[in-house]
Amino acid sequence: NMHRISDAVFTQLSSCLENTFTAWCNSHLRKAGTQIENIEEDFRNGLKLMLLLEVISGERLPKPDRGKMRFHKIANVNKALDYIASKGVKLVSIGAEEIVDGNVKMTLGMIWTIILRFAIQDISVEETSAKEGLLLWCQRKTAPYRNVNIQNFHLSWKDGLGLCALIHRHRPDLIDYSKLNKDDPIGNINLAMEIAEKHLDIPKMLDAEECVYEYVLFICCVLQAETAANRICKVLAVNQENERLMEEYERLASELLEWIRRTIPWLENRTPEKTMQAMQKKLEDFRDYRRKHKPPKVQEKCQLEINFNTLQTKLRISNRPAFMPSEGKMVSDIAGAWQRLEQAEKGYEEWLLNEIRRLERLEHLAEKFRQKASTHEQWAYGKEQILLQKDYESASLTEVRAMLRKHEAFESDLAAHQDRVEQIAAIAQELNELDYHDAASVNDRCQKICDQWDSLGTLTQKRREALERTEKLLETIDQLHLEFAKRAAPFNNWMEGAMEDLQDMFIVHSIEEIQSLISAHDQFKATLPEADGERQAILSIQNEVEKVIQSYNMRISATNPYSTVTVDEIRSKWEKVKQLVPQRDQSLQEELARQHANERLRRQFAAQANVIGPWIQTKMEEIARSSIEMTGPLEDQMNQLKQYEHNIINYKHNIDKLEGDHQLIQEALVFDNKHTNYTMEHIRVGWELLLTTIARTINEVETQILTRDAKGITQEQMNDFRASFNHFDRRKNGLMDHDDFRACLISMGYDLGEAEFARIMSLVDPNGQGTVTFQSFIDFMTRETADTDTAEQVIASFRILASDKPYILADELRRELPPEQAQYCIKRMPPYTGPGSVPGALDYTSFSSALYGESDL
Repeated sequence: NMHRISDAVFTQLSSCLENTFTAWCNSHLRKAGTQIENIEEDFRNGLKLMLLLEVISGERLPKPDRGKMRFHKIANVNKALDYIASKGVKLVSIGAEEIVDGNVKMTLGMIWTIILRFAIQDISVEETSAKEGLLLWCQRKTAPYRNVNIQNFHLSWKDGLGLCALIHRHRPDLIDYSKLNKDDPIGNINLAMEIAEKHLDIPKMLDAEECVYEYVLFICCVLQAETAANRICKVLAVNQENERLMEEYERLASELLEWIRRTIPWLENRTPEKTMQAMQKKLEDFRDYRRKHKPPKVQEKCQLEINFNTLQTKLRISNRPAFMPSEGKMVSDIAGAWQRLEQAEKGYEEWLLNEIRRLERLEHLAEKFRQKASTHEQWAYGKEQILLQKDYESASLTEVRAMLRKHEAFESDLAAHQDRVEQIAAIAQELNELDYHDAASVNDRCQKICDQWDSLGTLTQKRREALERTEKLLETIDQLHLEFAKRAAPFNNWMEGAMEDLQDMFIVHSIEEIQSLISAHDQFKATLPEADGERQAILSIQNEVEKVIQSYNMRISATNPYSTVTVDEIRSKWEKVKQLVPQRDQSLQEELARQHANERLRRQFAAQANVIGPWIQTKMEEIARSSIEMTGPLEDQMNQLKQYEHNIINYKHNIDKLEGDHQLIQEALVFDNKHTNYTMEHIRVGWELLLTTIARTINEVETQILTRDAKGITQEQMNDFRASFNHFDRRKNGLMDHDDFRACLISMGYDLGEAEFARIMSLVDPNGQGTVTFQSFIDFMTRETADTDTAEQVIASFRILASDKPYILADELRRELPPEQAQYCIKRMPPYTGPGSVPGALDYTSFSSALYGESDL
C-alpha cells in the first residue's frame, strides 16, 4: 500500500517510479494502438485505465462513459477499481476521486497494485514471496556466468553483468557475453537496456543505477512469457509435423493405389493387334513401364512404409495415439494391391514377344508384296497417259522419228516387266491363303495391276501404227519446207536491205549531195517488178504445205523448221517496201527544197556579218588609240569618249538584226557558212568587249578626274603620269607588268630595294595578278605627291568645332556642318563614355579613326 511509503522515500522514488510505471503501461497500451505521456494526468478520465486492464487481462470491462463531466470520470475510475477488486485485490485508501484529481501518489499506488496482481503475483519459486522468488530466479539463471553474484536488487546489479547474463541466458544470439568488461558498468547496463528495448520490447525504465527491482521484474516477465511461447511453439511444431506426415501418407497411399488400379487392367489385356507397329508399341510401352513407371512406384511403396513406421515412432515418443490410416489405405492393403499388380505382370512380356514374332513373319510377306507392287506402280505410273497422247499430230518429222525410236525402247521394257507382274499375283494368292488381316486391300491392288497390264499391251500396238503413218506425211511436208527456205531467205534479205535504205536517215549539207541521193533512188525503183515475181513463187510453195495439212486433218504447225522467215513476214515487208518508195520520193524532194532555203540564209547572214565584224574591230582600235594618245584636259577626253559610246549604242540595231538572221539559221540547223569567216559568237564576244572597253575607259577617266580633284593634282601632272605609263606599257594593252613598273619607278628617281618594291607592289597589285593598271598607278603617284588628309587632322578639326572638349554634341554638329553631313555624323558617331561625359555626348575620336580604317565603328 502506497500509504506505507513515507513522504521522503516517496519523493526519492517518485521520479523513478513514474518513468518505470509509464513505460510499463505503454508497453501494454501500444498493443491497443495508444499510449500515455503523463501518468497522473492521462488516467484521470478513467478511459485509458479501463483500456489498460482490458489489454493485460484479455477481458472486456463494462462500457465506459464518454462524457467530460467529473461524475463521468469518477464512474469510469470506479469501474476500473471494481474490476481490480473482483480479482481478489484489496484496494486500501485508493479512491476514485483521488485518481480523477491527479493525486500522483494514489495513481502510482494503483498502478503498482495492478502490476502486483497481473505481473508479479504469478512469480513464485519454492513457496517464497514474489520478491524473494524473483531474486532466487535471478540467482539460478546467472549462476553459470563469471563475475556475476546476485544477492540483492541493489549492489549486485551495479556492474551491469547481471542484466547481460539474464538476457544472454535466454537469448545468446543478442549479446556476446565473453566480450563484456566488468570495469565498464555504465556501458554494460546501457548495452543490456538497448538490446532489451530493441529485441525484447522492454522499455528503458531507469537510468543505469536506479530502480533495479522494477526493471529486473520486467525482464523476468518478458523472458518467462517468451519461454512459455517457445514451449508452446515446440509442442505445436511437433504436432504440425505429425499431421503433415499423416496427410502425406494419405496422399501417397491414394496416389499409389490409384496407379495400381489403372495399371492392372492394362497388363491383363491380351487382345492382339493387327500390325507389327502396334504390337511393337505395346512392347515398348511395357518396357517403359518396367524402366520408367514402375521403379518410382516401387520407391514410393518403400518410402510409404518407412514414413508410416517413422510416424508411428514419433507419435509413440510424444505420447500421442497411434496413427490409423483411412479405410483401404493400410500398409497391408497396399501390399495386397501390389501383389495383384505383379501377378498381372507375369506372362505379359512373353505373350507380347510371341505375338510380335508371328506378325513379323506375316508382315515380311506383305512387305514383299508392297515393295514389288510399288516398284511396278512407279514404273507404270503415267504410262497409259503417255500411250494415249497424240503428240505426233503436232510434231515435226524429226520429233516423230524420235518418238518411234522411243516407242521401240518402251516395247522392250514392257516385255521385261511381265515376270514381275506374275510374281505379284503369286504373293497375293499366298497372303489370302494365310488369312492376312488386310487381304482385301492386297487383292484390290493386285487386280488393278493386272488390269492395267492388259491395257498397256493394247495401247502400245495402237501407238506404233499411228506413228508410222504420221512419219510418211511429214516427209512430204519437209521437202516443201526445204525448197521454201532456199528461196525465201535471199528474198527476205533483199527486202530488209531495201527497207533499210528507204528509211535511212540522210544528212546533207548541200544541193549537190541531195541530187546524188535522188538519182540512186530512181535506179532502185526500176528493180521492183522482178522482185514481185519472185515473191509470188515463194508464196505458192507455202500454199502447197497448207493444202497437205488440211487434206489429212493434221494438227501440226505450218511453221518452216528450216527458215525463220514466215509468209506473213514476206507479205508485210513487201507492203512496207511499197509504202516506203513514195515516202522516200517525198523526203528527197523536201530536203532538196530545204537545201535551197538554207543557202539563201547563209548568204543573207554572211552579207551582214562581213560588215559588222570589221566595224567592231575598227572601233576597238580607235578606243585603244584614244586611251593612249589622248592629251588635253580630262573633261575634253571624257566628252570624246562619251561621243564614242553614243555612236556604239546607236549601232546596236545592226547587231539585233544579225541576231534575228542567226536565229533562223539555227532553227534550220545550218552549222557552216562558206560565205563568211564570222560566226554569231564572234560578233557577240566582239560587241560585248567593245561595250566593256568603252565603259572601262570612261570609268578610268572619271576616276582620274576624281583623283585629280581630291588630291589637287594639276592637269600637267596628270599628263605626265599618262605619258610615263604609256611609255612603259610595252604591250600597249593598258597594263604594266612588274618589270615595266620597276623600270618606270627607277626612271622617276625611286631608289628601290627588294623590300621597298614588294611594299609598293602590295599597294598597286593587292590581288597578286602580276600587272599594274593605270588607275593603280595614278593612286600610287597621288599618294606619293599629294597632300592627303589623315585621321589625326580630322580629329583635330572636330576638336575645334567642340571647343576643345573630348566629345561633341548633336546641336554643335548641326550648327557647324551642312544638314546632310551633320545627320550623317550623328547617326554614325558612338556615344562618348570617357571622363566628363554629359547626356548626348558623341565620340568624334572613334568616328574619325574608323573613317580611315584605323578602328572598328
